[in-house]
Amino acid sequence: MMTDATAEPQTTEVQEFEREPVPASHYKGWKSFLGMYAGEHAAGTEFVIGPLFLTAGVSAFDLLVGLFLGNLMAVLSWRYLTAKIATDVRLTLYYQLEKICGRRLVTAYNLANGILFCFLAGAMITVSATAVGIPFDMEMPKLTDTTPNGLTWVLVVLAIGAVISIVAARGYDTVSRFANIASPWMVLVFLACGVVALQGLNVRSFADFWNIFGEGSEPFPGQIKYTFWHVMLWSWFCNAAMHIGMSDLTVFRYARSASSGWTTAAGMYVGHYLAWICACLMYALYIRSGEAQVMLAAGIAPPVAPGPMTYETVGVAGLICVVVAGWTTANPTIYRAGLAFQAIFPKFSTVKVTLIAGAVATIAGLFPAFAMKLLDFVAVYGFILAPIGAIIVFDHFFAQKAGIIRNYAERVQSSFNLSVLLAWFISMAIFYSISVYQGVFLSFLTLPAWLFCGVLYLILSKFLQKNN
Repeated sequence: MMTDATAEPQTTEVQEFEREPVPASHYKGWKSFLGMYAGEHAAGTEFVIGPLFLTAGVSAFDLLVGLFLGNLMAVLSWRYLTAKIATDVRLTLYYQLEKICGRRLVTAYNLANGILFCFLAGAMITVSATAVGIPFDMEMPKLTDTTPNGLTWVLVVLAIGAVISIVAARGYDTVSRFANIASPWMVLVFLACGVVALQGLNVRSFADFWNIFGEGSEPFPGQIKYTFWHVMLWSWFCNAAMHIGMSDLTVFRYARSASSGWTTAAGMYVGHYLAWICACLMYALYIRSGEAQVMLAAGIAPPVAPGPMTYETVGVAGLICVVVAGWTTANPTIYRAGLAFQAIFPKFSTVKVTLIAGAVATIAGLFPAFAMKLLDFVAVYGFILAPIGAIIVFDHFFAQKAGIIRNYAERVQSSFNLSVLLAWFISMAIFYSISVYQGVFLSFLTLPAWLFCGVLYLILSKFLQKNN
């Protein structure tokens, strides 16, 4: 039995070991991570991302094979990079980064990281709101909506955000327990949605299923065309901040061994494969409706509203699944954001900063743009945060071979490591400029930017450390 981190008799604070290695008494087995990853990745985002692939005009091959390979690369990234380093150092991302970057520099990163996590959690609150709002005859957000569309929307989002924030503030154990309870049931509902949608689409064979997507189609108004490489690389890097960006050091520091990294496959292949495809099928059924066809004829993309889609497919169970699915993504995301803010304000309790993060996420959830433009937002989010993970990876594995000081800021008592700032800024500036001015899909550039940042960090450290 593992000791509960909240069981200290002299305090009511949640102990999360923010600035010290997790002790062996608090290590967790693989089942804890299996439930969390299955719950987090077979969750709210899936109801939005699946349909968005269809709006991008993907072909059957692009969808099935591209997702399979992209998710495989994501699992390998978690297992051999994130989980390996996490079980070596047993520290949060934020404290490990502080050892390398210095207090002043990592504060800016933590602020950016925490805010981006809050925006992602806000998108999940938006998803849950589309289900809760149905009994109140709430107007659903459209793909082009950016601001709240009414008082009912605002009240529903505020209520959901409050509940999610309280759960997240209870700490990792509560977040993990919630996911373990919810995820098996959610997977069944996703599967049921897919089966019912297949019946509605008159699919009787694999050939019928293949023909739903066929060789692909023109993207919907306002969307870009996705090819095999778009699907494969986007699915690999949609969680770039968590794996190659090292954010999940914070999660896997509790793992007994790096092999717990394999549990991410539950999230990738149940959530980012099965659930995405099931959600895509629900949307395929919806766009055959008369309402959707009128919109398409008028050059308007039909809305992607998870609540109504699942309700029309499997009824009340679908509504409950959308609500819970939003929670199981938002909970660990707000938890991570709280730890990012706690690293900036170490005198604040983890509970307090997590509630602050929840408030920011709830405000973000009021604005549907974060959910309706989720493919674009997640690509940018991963691109910004992933290069910092390269700093940690290259410092951990290659510092000695390169002849530089590992954990430099801690070793020399520096509050600002210029090598990190230059490597991060230069890599982002170069590759983001290529995306903007050459029209290159941003996920195509995430890995080059990550590798470039890591190598540049070693080169700059070799030069700048020598002059300290």
